[in-house]
Amino acid sequence: MTSQSHTSTLARKRPATIIDVAQAAGVAVGTVSRHLNGLPVRAGNRDQIERAIAALGYRRNSTAVAMKTDTTHIVGFLVPSLGEFHAAMLEKLSRKMRLTGRAVLSFCHDLQPASIREGLEFFASHRVDALVLDGEEAIRHELTPYIEDGLVVVLYDNDIPGLPVDRVLADNRRASARAVAHLLDLGHKRVATLHGNLRDSAGRERLAGFHDAHAAHGVPPDPALIVDADWQEIRGYEGVRELFSLPDPPTALFSANYNMTLGILTYLHEVGMQVPRDLSLISFDDVPALRLHNPGITAVAQPIEEVAQTITGIIDKRLSDPAAMGRHDVRIDCNIILRDSTRRLA
Repeated sequence: MTSQSHTSTLARKRPATIIDVAQAAGVAVGTVSRHLNGLPVRAGNRDQIERAIAALGYRRNSTAVAMKTDTTHIVGFLVPSLGEFHAAMLEKLSRKMRLTGRAVLSFCHDLQPASIREGLEFFASHRVDALVLDGEEAIRHELTPYIEDGLVVVLYDNDIPGLPVDRVLADNRRASARAVAHLLDLGHKRVATLHGNLRDSAGRERLAGFHDAHAAHGVPPDPALIVDADWQEIRGYEGVRELFSLPDPPTALFSANYNMTLGILTYLHEVGMQVPRDLSLISFDDVPALRLHNPGITAVAQPIEEVAQTITGIIDKRLSDPAAMGRHDVRIDCNIILRDSTRRLA
């Protein structure tokens, strides 16, 4: 037997999997899983699944089926990446969920459509009890069929408006308005902002807070002082360089996340400028690098502990009695940690 024919024989002998059935039927893995576990699915989907099972000769693992219960005690955590913020959320959520007898399983999709589909199928095949994710608009169409099939979903950090899911989010707009108001209260008239990608609800809300503070103080913001830095450190560096190339540069700056703030601080260090002597600075996200900087950087602290606790409570109650709960849309206040990176304008 040639190597090629041997490989072909092995390929033919591989048992069909639930993913094979889902692909052949043109449905989500979660839909196949629900059907196989005796849960209701649409009649059209049921017929397609049955035809795919017959065509592929799919057989369930009877031992695995016998071991299955109604719940797996696993919660999925789907995020673009495990940067500092998401990693902290994963840690807090894992600790909170552990107290309810559940474990958290994470998957990073890097905003790649194929990875998003793979992540959702991965969680469906593991029959997770619920899914916690950072809302990304790119996920909407991939996620909708799983929600329709009954998957419990909780969004945090960013919203996907219109989806029938639970939400636990920081009050980005109010916190940003308070931070910018602090700079205006110190006498700064030319307050700039580096904002994040406006595709994200957090980016839109933090920029809205910047405008809210200016409106409340009767100080129209200069459009030249509003710069899109796309949440990125390098764009933060480039953005603050752009601001200081203006004929009338800002005296204060609100950075909408810590990555951009690190880029700002790098630029200031390279050109010999100091905070707050040359620029009053406030950042969203209170991370160790900002606490250790000399001087310390005033920052908006994400309510990670409270968000994780609230998510855990919602999932625990919904899994205990899904019919007893309406949808939750929770906004949690942020603390502003005052340090020495701002000064009153003389």
